[in-house]
Amino acid sequence: MIHPTALIASSARIGPGVEIGPYVIVEDGVEIGEGSRLAAHAQMLSGVRMGARNAVDRGAIIGGAPQSLSFDTAIPSGVTIGDDNTFREHVTIHRSAQRDGRTVIGSHNFLMAGVHLGHDAILGDHNVLANNVLIAGHVTIGSRCFLGGGAGFHQFIRIGDLAMAQGNSSISQDVPPYCMVSGNNLLTGLNVVGLRRAGYDHAARLDLKRALHTACDSALGMVKGAAHALASREWTAPATTLLEFLAAPGPKGLASPARPRGA
Repeated sequence: MIHPTALIASSARIGPGVEIGPYVIVEDGVEIGEGSRLAAHAQMLSGVRMGARNAVDRGAIIGGAPQSLSFDTAIPSGVTIGDDNTFREHVTIHRSAQRDGRTVIGSHNFLMAGVHLGHDAILGDHNVLANNVLIAGHVTIGSRCFLGGGAGFHQFIRIGDLAMAQGNSSISQDVPPYCMVSGNNLLTGLNVVGLRRAGYDHAARLDLKRALHTACDSALGMVKGAAHALASREWTAPATTLLEFLAAPGPKGLASPARPRGA
C-alpha cells in the first residue's frame, strides 16, 4: 500500500491499512491514522497528527510553516486532524505560529480544491469549504458550516455553527451561528435550508427568526439589543446561543444587515 517512490521518515507512525501514493513526503514525527489515503505528491510535514480514514488528495500540503514574516521556523508546533476528513487537490494547511501550539481540524470535514487554512485556525466538524476558500490565521469556525467558493475570511474572527457564506464574499467580522452572509460582511438572514437539513424543527427556526429580528431591529443596536433580549424573556436553546453570540462580539465586530441609505 506504500508506493516505492514515497519518502517516509523512519520516525513517522503509519497506521494499518494506510495507502501512500507516488512521490508522497511524510516527515519526521508525523502520525497517520488507520485507513487513511495520501494521493500522489501529497506532503505531510513535521508536527502533523492525523486520525483515521482521512483522504489527502494530489498535491495537498499539510503542516507548512505559517506565512508570518516574524515566524521562526525552528519553533515547534503542529496540526491536529480528526477522522473522516477529505482534503482535495492542493489544499494547504499551516501549523501553529505559537510554540507547541496546534492548528486544529475536527472530523467529517470536506475541503475542496485550493482551500487554504492558516495558522492557529480551528475548524469544527461536518463543514464544507468550497474551492479556493481562504481562511486566515486565528479564525475559529464552528460545525456544519458551508463556505462558498472563493470566499475570504480575515484573521481573528469567529464563524458560528451552521453559518453559510456566499461565494466570493469578503468577511472580516464575526459571522453569527445559523446565519448567512454575503459580500462585505453583509448579514442576509437565517440559513433556513441548513437548519432544516440539520433537523431544527419549525418552532426552533421560528424562535431563531424572532431572536435575530429582535436584535437587528433594536434601537439600542444589535449588540445591546441582543443583550436586552436575553434579559427580557426565555428563549429556546438555539435562540439563546445566537443572542449570546451577538451580545459578545469579538474585536472585529459583527457582520450586520444592510442599513437604508441615510439611516
